[in-house]
Amino acid sequence: MTSIDEREPGLSDRETVARRLLDSSEQLSYDPVKEVDWETPLDTDYHGASPEWSTLYGTSYWAEMTPEQQRELTRQEAASVASTGIWFEMILQQMVLRDFYAKDPTDPAFQWALTEIADECRHSIMFARGAAKLRAPAYRPRRFVVELGRVFKATATGEAAYAAILVAEEVLDVMQRDWMRDERVVPFVRTINNIHVVEESRHMKFAREETRERLEGAGWLRRQINGLVVAVASYFIVTSMVNAKVYENAGLDGKRARREAKANEHHKSMLRSSCSGLMEFLHSAGLLTKPSLWFYKRANLI
Repeated sequence: MTSIDEREPGLSDRETVARRLLDSSEQLSYDPVKEVDWETPLDTDYHGASPEWSTLYGTSYWAEMTPEQQRELTRQEAASVASTGIWFEMILQQMVLRDFYAKDPTDPAFQWALTEIADECRHSIMFARGAAKLRAPAYRPRRFVVELGRVFKATATGEAAYAAILVAEEVLDVMQRDWMRDERVVPFVRTINNIHVVEESRHMKFAREETRERLEGAGWLRRQINGLVVAVASYFIVTSMVNAKVYENAGLDGKRARREAKANEHHKSMLRSSCSGLMEFLHSAGLLTKPSLWFYKRANLI
């Protein structure tokens, strides 16, 4: 196979990328039903996520918690992240399907879009089964955020849709790369993370290419408006990842846990470091505008 930077004869750059993503998907994709160990009972001697990614890691409350409480908290937090992932993957699927409605089915980009939707369907089922195995309830974003998502998935187009997709995928990608390598994390969660990281790398490539393509010839005002739309969407995606109810469900004092998590500089630093590459891309695309910076800072992404 030729390198990703080489353009295939007769195909545009966009079509070349889509063709190669299709080829990659054929060569390396997973079936979670077969790959994930769903049968072995949950081993509570393991974490659900790398402890360093816990919203309470580094706080005085974390230091007071027993190892059992710490592990239970990370399991609840991992389940919450998975549930938020399902919520956004459903938004993503609808935006992509709407974008490619009635377009040329012979276009490799059209075929890749359907492949991505199929991937996301499998991922959502995998996350749902994983959260259930972690013995977590159905975590959902606040009602207000759910309704905002309903509006966003019905109206977002072009670079606003694909850049928002990229934000959600990039943040998850960095944390899950840590989790899948961490032997403190329960094995079936590590497998889930590995599957998601491998397959989402293709989705991120597509989202970047679509964002660049849609922005070709875009003027200052359009970039300002869509930069702000993406930032607002990013804020609600990231701040919804860990549901406030995880603390009570882990047997903690919810009020104190929320207070310390909100002030946790370690967790804020982890989020910022995970988004450095993303922010560079948004800046290069002209979407990291002054108004958008306020939302990214509020979400601790910059």
